[in-house]
Amino acid sequence: MSAEPATEATPLPAAGPTAEHPRVAVRGEAHLEVDPEVARITLTVTARGTDRRDAVGNLTRRNNAALELLKTYGDAVAHTETGTLSITPETAQRGRGERIRAYNGRVTLTAEITDFTVLGELTTRLADLDHTSVHGPHWSLRPDSPAHRRARQEAVRQAVVRAREYAEALGTTLTGVIDIADIGADTGAASRSGGRPGLGGPAAAPGASRGAAEEPALALEPRRQHVRATVNARFTMAPPTL
Repeated sequence: MSAEPATEATPLPAAGPTAEHPRVAVRGEAHLEVDPEVARITLTVTARGTDRRDAVGNLTRRNNAALELLKTYGDAVAHTETGTLSITPETAQRGRGERIRAYNGRVTLTAEITDFTVLGELTTRLADLDHTSVHGPHWSLRPDSPAHRRARQEAVRQAVVRAREYAEALGTTLTGVIDIADIGADTGAASRSGGRPGLGGPAAAPGASRGAAEEPALALEPRRQHVRATVNARFTMAPPTL
């Protein structure tokens, strides 16, 4: 039985950077400015009664009125949830003992609106409800917004561009990628407003034929969102001639 002819083993690349296997480490950053996708408004409904039953009854009616109004806008209101609820006794300021003079009720609701054409009218109608205050809108992107993906991909592209620039400065080229480390991407509201004018006109609202007030709706301008992504990347280069 004849033996196989011996072959010369191919040397493995060195574990660390060497003159034969130089590396370049860079950071890639991306910053996008995009339109918001979600507007959140918070409602605070309050009630007061001389006894607990009156306070709870008033609070229930007003809370239900706000929920029913939100439901009339259908899919334009993507999500509604109840936050905190409290019924608090109010004691007399004078006299001895702990005599209760009234009860104060409070409940908070949060609504997510994705159709901004109804936002102005809806906010106006909610603010017109009895003992109801409106806070917002708070603009944001969906967690699965394509803008996050675009920012991450752009950060990688910028890392490649920067690494090539370093390689070109040495008169050489990139030969491979060692690793890419995602060190985070965050979204924050921009410091200025922009975007589409005249949002919330009453003619565009699906709830307009369901008892909407004749008062003009608020014109709300969406606040542009900043999406940032940053990656660290390392590449190998062909040995330069220095």
